[in-house]
Amino acid sequence: MYATKKDMILAFGERECVSLTDTEHPGDISDEVMDAALMRASAEIDGYLVARYRTPFTDTARILTGRCCDIARYHLATSHRLLSEEIRLRYEDAIRFFEKVAEGRIGLGRTDSGDIIQSSPQMKFGSSNRQFGRNSTGGGAF
Repeated sequence: MYATKKDMILAFGERECVSLTDTEHPGDISDEVMDAALMRASAEIDGYLVARYRTPFTDTARILTGRCCDIARYHLATSHRLLSEEIRLRYEDAIRFFEKVAEGRIGLGRTDSGDIIQSSPQMKFGSSNRQFGRNSTGGGAF
């Protein structure tokens, strides 16, 4: 899974997570319902990522965690009839993001096999010729 119960609580608060998962009304987050929603969201994400990467990833990029939470929240809200405009918009934003990843317009910093691309520790600086030197201004003043 690309997100955990803890990630959902950090993103949306415990009260909302209880309201989205509490099917038997004991006032607690249902781990079973939460895990099912997170697995469904992760599978949905993999459906987009498989077009470019070998999935599932062994580690989770933080961008995937947030998007997974948004998708899981949407599925939980629709099943409990708690859907709001904000939840729907965040879901649609997540889907558009993954569509762009699948098209190759957004990269996740990984190779096709899913390995993280390591950045090079080298930096290169360059400069061009002076724009306003003595030779270009005829001796000094502008």
